[in-house]
Formats: sequence, structure tokens, C-alpha cells
Amino acid sequence: MSKSAIADIVPMGFAVAGAVCLVYLWISADASPQFEPRIPIESNVVVQSVARGDVLARAELTTYEGQPADLPGEWPQFRGPALDAVGRVDVTLARQWPDGGPRVLWSVDLGEGYAGAAVRDGRVFVADYDQQKHGDAIRCFSLADGQEIWRYFYPVRIKRNHGMSRTVPTVTDEHVVTMGPMCHVSSLDVATGELRWFIDLVQDYGTKVPAWYAGQCPLVEDGKVILGVGGTSLIMAVDVATGDVLWETPNPKKWGMTHSSLVPLDFAGERMYVWCASGGVVAVAARDGTVLWEMPDWQIRIANVPTPVPVGEGRLFLSGGYNAGVMMLKLVEQDGRIVPEIEFRLPPHVFGSPQHTPIFYEGHIYGVRPDEQLVCLDLEGNVVWTSGSTNKFGLGPYTIVNGLLYVMDDHGLLTLVEATPAGYVQLAQANVLDGIDSWGPMAVASNRLIVRDLTRMVCLDIGVP
Repeated sequence: MSKSAIADIVPMGFAVAGAVCLVYLWISADASPQFEPRIPIESNVVVQSVARGDVLARAELTTYEGQPADLPGEWPQFRGPALDAVGRVDVTLARQWPDGGPRVLWSVDLGEGYAGAAVRDGRVFVADYDQQKHGDAIRCFSLADGQEIWRYFYPVRIKRNHGMSRTVPTVTDEHVVTMGPMCHVSSLDVATGELRWFIDLVQDYGTKVPAWYAGQCPLVEDGKVILGVGGTSLIMAVDVATGDVLWETPNPKKWGMTHSSLVPLDFAGERMYVWCASGGVVAVAARDGTVLWEMPDWQIRIANVPTPVPVGEGRLFLSGGYNAGVMMLKLVEQDGRIVPEIEFRLPPHVFGSPQHTPIFYEGHIYGVRPDEQLVCLDLEGNVVWTSGSTNKFGLGPYTIVNGLLYVMDDHGLLTLVEATPAGYVQLAQANVLDGIDSWGPMAVASNRLIVRDLTRMVCLDIGVP
């Protein structure tokens, strides 16, 4: 039996703003001659104008029989513990799979979307969309068996636009922070699912919902939630415990929200947050949100999706679809200021990334370019190897765990590859999902790999039997 409770209304006096999570949105391949880009259907991006109090008055918290697992490992946010899509686990991983592929430990049905999972303290968190009740559903499952522990629902009516949900929660020891498709930011109690605070970025800060809905994942650091707002504020920080505003970055140029997530970076003694907004890439100081530098040269037509990738020594690797290709930035100090310089650009036929963020690992960059080949690049932009025209991966996700690269295609075919610049070495391959659009980011905890397609999430045993 489950039990439901109506959520308390959060005091209206909180001036708070929220984060939007990354990117598993319907973006087609790069607009090179052999690819036809998919254009968003603007008429489908419908915001239901409902006052915050009315939304929360109709919110529901439901608890179930599931229990947190006594299992090791965590993947507490988009791109894992270090925000680099690299997992490091204390188990021996299988380098070959049986004919049926890795064993399925459990599976659950989800609403249409590409929202990936976060894992912490034996719990699995997903920002789902309930298509029957028409609202966001933040769900908590047991890592052991997939049984649901709790679900927090609030109504927001949207139309299907290549799925609904696209974001990954960020989980601390006490809080779960999520961004819904229409830029509603929620902070819930990890153990109970009770609402702590709630923000409507559209209503409170004039954010415009991106095409295909929100795709930016919340960044939580030092007790702050860092939000790319793209409205009356450019970026803002709120207290993760209370939702109180700690600082705001002005937005005089009216740069808008994209699907890209923020990433922290240290340079010249300054901690900063870097974000690809609609008007370019910008970095603000972690201490107070002051703009440290900006680069208007990096703009992508239609959709800016991948997150900037720090590759060491003040360098940032930027990539995208729609003929954007690649830009490598190098930060330098000039007269007491931090200045970004363009080191090189690459055309999309060399490399670009329409949907997922490439991985920097042991001095090389791995990702899937617009012709759907897996590529290894060096840090000077040279192609070290490709998977070849017979090994294509579409728009699916990828991650590296203990030196092994797990790559998903569009339809649930999982491939295991050596993460090495020595060459493309394929170790194993199996169909692990039966659906379409298996684009949600992966999550790893110990010997468990969590993947999803449009409507189903599965947990796989990738350890040695």
C-alpha cells in the first residue's frame, strides 16, 4: 500500500531561482550535407500558466515499499562524481559478455523522455514526467531491486515534443535538486521526498523555455545551487538548504538559456563557473557571480547542448552540432584580467557533438561526431582514431569506467570499447534495451550500469560473474 500527502506551500517570499539539467533532448545530427537537421516545433513548447501556490497546492508526495540498498558506489549528478563522465569503481568489470549481454538486475517503466539517473546512498533518483496525470514526477528507487521508495509530483501540462523529461538530478547527503521540462526547480529531502523549496524560473526570472524543453542539469557546490537562468539574471546562486538567493549575475545583453550545463573551473587562483548561453560562453566568479570573461564567438544555431570540457592548464574544449564543430579556448592573464583566446577550431567533419558532452580521459578526448563514428582526439585537435564507417553510434550516451568505454546507440545496442589512444578496440556488444531513442545519460555505481530508452530504465550487472 502507498500513502499520499499534499505538499506544503512554500512561502512566496523566497526569491529563488533554479537550475536546468542537461541534455538528452531530441537533437539530430549536424547540418552537414548528408544530414538534415531536426527543427524544434515551437508550437509544442507550451507553458501552462499556473501560479506557484496553485501548483504546490496540487502537489502530491507518495511513499512506497522500496528501501535504500546497502550497496556501494555513487553517481550523484550529471556526468558523475567529478562531472567528467568517468567512473572509478572498486570491482572487476567484465570485458566480455554472454550472448544475452550483461544480466538485467531490474527495470522500471518511465514517462517519455531522456532524463538520466543519479545514484547516492543506495537510492536511484530520476526526474520523470507523468503523462497520465500531466506533471513532473521526481522519483526515488532502490538500487537493489528498482522498487520505488517515494515520488513527488506537481502538475505542469506540456505537449510531447520528442519526449518530455531531459534532466539529471543532483543529489547531496540531504537534498535532491531537479529541473523540470518547463524550468521548475525543486529541492526535496533525500530520505523522505518532502519539498524544501521550489522555483519557477519562467515566472520569477523571465527565463524562456528552450526548444525541446529544459536540458540543463543543476550544479551544486559548497552549499550553493548554481543556475544558468538566462532571464532577468544571467546566472545565480541559491542556498541549497533554503533556496535563498546568495548572488545574481546581471544579464544586460539578454543572453538566454540553452541546453548546456555549467561546469566549475580553476584558473589564476579564481574559482569560476563556465556556461554556454545563447550569446556565447561566459565565466563568473564562484565567490559573487562577477563576470570574469566572455566569448561571443561561440554560438550555435538552433541548439547549444554539450557542456564545456576542461582539459587542463586553463583550456576548455567546446563542441556542438548544427555545423558548429569544435573550439578550443585557452585562458591567459593580461593586466590582471582573465582573457579567453581561441587556440583552434575544427570543422564538423573532423569533430562535433550534436547531443552528448565529450569525455576528457588521460590526455585524450572521446566522443561521437555527426557522422556517428566514435572518435579519439588529441589535445591539439588531431584525430587519433575513429570507429570506422561500419561502427556507428547515433545520438546515444557514453561513459568511461575503469578504462572501459561504454557506448550506446539510438536503439539500445551497447558496445564496450577500450578507452585508449592505441586504436579502436571493440571488446563486446549486446542489445540491452528494446525501445527507441536510448539517449539518456548513463549512471554507474559499483558493478551496476543504469541506462534508459524513451520509456524504460534498466540496471545492468557489468561486473565479472
